[in-house]
Amino acid sequence: MATPISTVMSPARYVQGKDAITRVGEFIAPIGKRPLIVADDVVWGIVETAVSESFRSADLPVERVGFGRFATPEAVDELVEQIRAKDADVIVGLGGGSAIDAAKAAGHLAGIRWASVPTAASTDAPTSALAVIYTAEGEFIEYRFFPHNPDLVLIDTRLVANAPVRFLVAGIGDALATWVEARAAKRANADTMAGGLQTQTGVALAELSWKLLHENALQAIEAVKAGVVTPALEKVVEANTLLSGLGFESGGLAAAHAIHNGLTAAPQAHGLAHGQKVNIGTIAQLVLEGASAEEIEDFVVFTTKVGLPNTLTEIGLTVDDRDVLRAVAEAATAAGETIHNMPFPVTSELVVDALVAIEGIARSVRAEHGLPEPVLYEHR
Repeated sequence: MATPISTVMSPARYVQGKDAITRVGEFIAPIGKRPLIVADDVVWGIVETAVSESFRSADLPVERVGFGRFATPEAVDELVEQIRAKDADVIVGLGGGSAIDAAKAAGHLAGIRWASVPTAASTDAPTSALAVIYTAEGEFIEYRFFPHNPDLVLIDTRLVANAPVRFLVAGIGDALATWVEARAAKRANADTMAGGLQTQTGVALAELSWKLLHENALQAIEAVKAGVVTPALEKVVEANTLLSGLGFESGGLAAAHAIHNGLTAAPQAHGLAHGQKVNIGTIAQLVLEGASAEEIEDFVVFTTKVGLPNTLTEIGLTVDDRDVLRAVAEAATAAGETIHNMPFPVTSELVVDALVAIEGIARSVRAEHGLPEPVLYEHR
C-alpha cells in the first residue's frame, strides 16, 4: 500500500485585473508560439479586437475555432483534430467553463500546453487540472483528470463587470460550496481531486473564499449591475476563480457537487447555471450533516439576497416529484461520486429526504426575514 501524501495543485500563473485581456499575448508567448483560441461567436465578438492586437504585439498568430455549449466527448475530439491540423502548441480556452474545460481536455489528449481565459467569474473551472464532460443535453458524464493545471489563467475584471450579473451570481454559488465541502472532507480525512490528502493550504484557501464572499458579494453584484470594477468585485472574482478553484481541487469535494451532478439528469433543471444547481447541493449538504439551525438560516438569508436558489421550486421541482428526486439521489450517490467523501455513509434515501426538507426550511427562513417567496423555475 502506498504511503499517504498530502498535496496541493495550482496553475503556473494567475493574472487578474481591469483590462488584463489587452496583455494576454504577453503571457501566452512564453508558453507557445502557435496558439489555437477556442471561443464561441458571442465571446469572440466581444474580445476579438483586444486579443488580436495583443497577440500581434507579441508576434503570435491569431487562430480561432468556434465552440458550442457543452464540453462533450465529441467537442473535445474535434478540438484535438483542429490542434493537429493547425500544428498548435498551446490551446487557449476563452469564455465560459465548458469552453475552457474542452480546451484543457483537448490539450491534454494532443500533448500540448493549455491556458484558461474566462470572460466571466461564473465557475471555478479555469484553474483546475480536470474537466467536467457532459452530454449534448447537459447531463454529467464524467470528470477527466490531467497531470497538471493550466499554464496560465487570465481574467479581466472589466469583462466580468460588463458580463450579465447572473454569471457572477452563479460563480458565487459554485464558490460557496468550496468551504462547506472542504471541511466535510477534512472530517472524513478524504482524498481530494488533487490525488492525495488535504494540505492546510488547500483548506485555508477554501475558507478564505467563503470569508471574502460573505464580506463582498452583495457589493460586487451591485458593481456588475452598474458595469464598474470595484475592490469588492476584484475580491469576489478572486474568490470565485482562484480561491474556489484551488480550494475545491486541493481541499476536497463532498455532497454539494455530487448533488449538482445528480440534478443535471433532471429535465426540469436544464438551463440553470452550474452554480445555481451547486447551491441546492450545498444547502442539502448542510441538512445532511445536521448543521446548526443558525448556520442554515444564515445560508438561506445570504443566498436569497445574492439571488441564488435555495428551494426545489427555484430549480423547477416540487416535494411531490419523488421519482425525479430519487433519480437525482441515485446519480448523486453512484459509486465514485464525491458524496462518499462525507464523514458518514450517505444513501440515496438520505439525499431525497434532505432535498425534500430544504423546501420547507428555506421558505420558513425567508418568510421570517421578510425575503421574497420562491418563484417556480420553468425551463424553456
